[in-house]
Amino acid sequence: MNRNEQWGGYHVVLASASPRRKELLNQIGIFPEIRPSQMEEETVEKKPEQVVMELSRQKAEDIAAGCGTGTMVIGADTVVAVGNEILGKPGTPMRAYEMIGKLQGRTHQVYTGVTVLLCLEGGRTHGITFCEKTDVHVYPMTPQEMSEYAECGEPLDKAGAYGIQGRFAAYIKSIDGDYANVVGLPLGRLNQEIKGLVEDREDD
Repeated sequence: MNRNEQWGGYHVVLASASPRRKELLNQIGIFPEIRPSQMEEETVEKKPEQVVMELSRQKAEDIAAGCGTGTMVIGADTVVAVGNEILGKPGTPMRAYEMIGKLQGRTHQVYTGVTVLLCLEGGRTHGITFCEKTDVHVYPMTPQEMSEYAECGEPLDKAGAYGIQGRFAAYIKSIDGDYANVVGLPLGRLNQEIKGLVEDREDD
């Protein structure tokens, strides 16, 4: 199935350098041009769902400003939250260990905000922004398990200090919601939202 034709034949641009998001789109038959936004991420929002929607919108708008008519830009942002505390990318094994300590033996939430913009004539855009939430339940971990994972290098560039598709899968008890959302892009919801967006545009 050629998903691009189903989505109206738009040239798809992914405003993200995430290899995981690229692989997810490839999985459903979309092979986007990769054009990551270089903008500095800033938001005054505090709630996780509002943060990811705002940042995804900023990224998509940044890239759409340089795209021509007939382009579809997809921007996304993912955060891991325990309660309303957002856990970003740890950067260091020590910080990764601290984050994993907050996740182990508990349930946390993964929020992905997505913005899709259709680039139209005259620099106009037609788009939508939404957020998908998945609950992730993690088994209790021993200090040794936490340390070994924190030191393996995998968590350093990942929101919440883990990748569900990597070694941390050994500690995932269950999830409630979309697995792909935890990886970085809610594919089913994205497909439905884009179909509605394209159909709405065609009805204009």
